[in-house]
Amino acid sequence: MNEFPKEMKIDIKIDDQEAAGKFSNFANVFHSAEEFILDFLFVNPAPPPGFGKLMSRVIMTPAHAKRLLLMLQENVRNYEDHFGEIPVHQQPPEMKSVQ
Repeated sequence: MNEFPKEMKIDIKIDDQEAAGKFSNFANVFHSAEEFILDFLFVNPAPPPGFGKLMSRVIMTPAHAKRLLLMLQENVRNYEDHFGEIPVHQQPPEMKSVQ
């Protein structure tokens, strides 16, 4: 069985525009048997009628999606241990999915 080293040093090159990041206040996740698609959006809630813009789309294998889930769970747990519980507010029903 192939095992990856526990830690791996990878030099990452990033330009200034990418390093600044993109703000997202909404996400959609879709999947097929072969891939997960994560869409990160900015949804302006100001009526009427508001607007949404796709800020980034990430496509990954199911195995990588599961590794991401585990990594996020660990990081949220560490964050809450240090800063306290993150409150989760329900999204309004009309924002469950953006088409």
